[in-house]
Amino acid sequence: MSDDNSMPQDVEPPYKSGGGLLMLLGILAGATALYALCFGTTRGIAPDEGYKTPLAGPAVFIPLGVCLAIAGALAVWPRTSGLGAGLLIGLGIFILLGGGICVLALSQMRSQI
Repeated sequence: MSDDNSMPQDVEPPYKSGGGLLMLLGILAGATALYALCFGTTRGIAPDEGYKTPLAGPAVFIPLGVCLAIAGALAVWPRTSGLGAGLLIGLGIFILLGGGICVLALSQMRSQI
């Protein structure tokens, strides 16, 4: 009797490495670029520096929105998914470290009372 009803064995695709380097590059580039953009675009618009503009608050969110849009678009395509994921992780690092820096700056301020 022949064994024609045998199930085909599952074949695992070969492991493809190299995505970690793109992710690391995305993390470093994303966090560094966001800090540069946020500090560069918001310099001089603080109310205590004499220059008042209605864009003082929203100016911080423009680089965040641009980074989120670019990272989302890159994360969708398989070839650039590592870079997009790295940019999203860099965005998270930016928010966490930025919050810590903000709390540190606020805790160093003297009370005006």
